[in-house]
Order: sequence, then C-alpha cells, then structure tokens
Amino acid sequence: NFCSNCGQKKYKRIDRKYLFDELQYTVLHTNKGFFYSVKKILRNPGKTAKEFIEGSRVNHYKPILLTFLLSGISTFISFKFLDTTRIMKEYYASLKMPETTSNNVMTFLSSYNSLIMLISIPIISIITYLLFRKWKTNYYEHIIMNAYIQCFYLLFNILFLYPILFFLKDGNLGLFMTVTMVSMLSIPVIMVWFYKDFFPERSIGDVIVKVVFFVIIGLFLYIGIVISFIAWTILTEGIDGLKKLAPVK
Repeated sequence: NFCSNCGQKKYKRIDRKYLFDELQYTVLHTNKGFFYSVKKILRNPGKTAKEFIEGSRVNHYKPILLTFLLSGISTFISFKFLDTTRIMKEYYASLKMPETTSNNVMTFLSSYNSLIMLISIPIISIITYLLFRKWKTNYYEHIIMNAYIQCFYLLFNILFLYPILFFLKDGNLGLFMTVTMVSMLSIPVIMVWFYKDFFPERSIGDVIVKVVFFVIIGLFLYIGIVISFIAWTILTEGIDGLKKLAPVK
C-alpha cells in the first residue's frame, strides 16, 4: 500500500471520485475548523487560546492563518463597502483641513487598520511578553495569544461594528468617526477579559494593572508616531505644510 522509498500511499487514478473526495476534504474540513474556531473565539477568546497553546489543536483553524484571513476580509469590507478612504477625506474636508501628507497617512492607517494590526503583532507580542514574563509564557506563545485577541476584535468588527458603520457612512460623519473611535477603545476591555480567562489563577486587579501598562506604552508609541508624521510633513512640505495641520478658521 505504500512506496518503500518515499512512503507515499499507493496512488489512485484521478477520476470523478478522486476530485469529489479532494474537494469534499478541502472545503468541508477547512470550513469545519474555521467555523469551530470562530464560535470558540466569540464565546471566550482567552480559554480558546489557552486550549490551543496547551495542545488541543486538532479541531482548530490555525490562529495565524485565521488572523490573515479575517484581516483580509476586514480590509476588503472597509475598503469596498464602507469606503473608509472617501469618508476620511470628507471628514477632513468638513473640518476645513486641506489635504496634507499627514492627513493622507492617517487616511491610509484608518483604511488598512486591520492589516496594520496584523503586521504589528510581533511588536505587540514583545511588549506583552515583557509585561507578562513572570507568568510563565514565552514570546512565541504571546504571538498566538495576540493573534487570538486580534481575531476576536476582527470578528467583532465584521459581525457587529461594520453593519452599523455601513448605515452611517452616508450620514453623519462625526458619528461615524465617534463609533470607530469607541470600537478602538474596546481593545483594552477585550484584553482584560482575554488575559483573565487565560490566567484564571491571577486576580482581575493584576490583569488590569498589566493592561494599563500596555495602554500607557501604546500611547507613548502613538505619540512617537504622531511626532514622526509631523517631522515627515516638515521634511516633505516645509513649515507651510506644518501650518496646514491646523484647521482653517
């Protein structure tokens, strides 16, 4: 039944049954793992990540691959259906802010937020690993953990936030931006919930302190990014470009 040289199973002639079996395995097996993981993550992302890291993986969709897939779906919806790029430009125009390099960069960041979060997982994992290093988790486990956190956030956006934004996109731009910002503020809450369930032996106070430190570090990084944008604007557009950052009265 198997080749003595390479171990390959004895091949079958490719026919209609072969193609049907391949299609059935590829589609149904993938969907089973996908929907199983989505259901588990929506119910409890922390326990799901702990279950996967501790070795119960046979029924789960691979978390990194799932993060890539959900990030792609989220970005496609944001770009194609919500038209975030147009909304950001209209929002800046409503504030009488002319188009500048900084505005364009912020528009790009908002439009491709999901993919940027995906790319930043290794950096975020360095921070969370350092914060939780005494809780017996290694850096690579934190990559998986942060992938699960992002999966929950992406699923929340796709299933709940984006339908709301879809009905707001041609109406009140200020409300659209407010809802978007509130969704971003939900990330620390998601993290507290996640880590409390991942580390059930730790108190909620200990978890909140760790997440607060993470938020503080994140704010410093954000300020650094803003300063970099301003410096970039000065270098590319000069002092006049910097003056354009202020709303025109």
